[in-house]
Amino acid sequence: MAVVSMTVNGKPVSVETEDRTLLVYFLREQLRLTGTHIGCDTSQCGACVVHVDGKAVKSCSMFAVQAEGANVLTIEGLAKDGKLHPVQEAFRDNHGLQCGFCTPGMIMTAVDMIRRKPKLDRNTIRHELEGNICRCTGYHNIVSSIEDAAKRMSGATS
Repeated sequence: MAVVSMTVNGKPVSVETEDRTLLVYFLREQLRLTGTHIGCDTSQCGACVVHVDGKAVKSCSMFAVQAEGANVLTIEGLAKDGKLHPVQEAFRDNHGLQCGFCTPGMIMTAVDMIRRKPKLDRNTIRHELEGNICRCTGYHNIVSSIEDAAKRMSGATS
């Protein structure tokens, strides 16, 4: 067992956990942040994407102890003061979800994508989403949502 300390969604946490605990299980089971989903446990689907020190990572592919001292952001921490993040708003406005299972990972991936590449085209978005699987949609509305969010975040209007 190890005591793991990190900042999660802006709040310091320090929790005893087994060394082999994956970050996704640490977040869901020990911190009760269930917005991060477990889809495959093999880092194939992207449902578990969170940000660690500002970068999107699949939380099923790292141990909680590897996040020692890190700043972790989950879907629960994205909205500020009751206001949705622009990517969340764009997913809502463009119907970028169906069942919603992949949505947290898609949104967290999109936030990181837009941070790294503010001027996105549809082909780049599709390429960047290759690590995220949606079993419900044809990705059209997800791509449209990310395209819209990138415009919103750059201050451009449609």
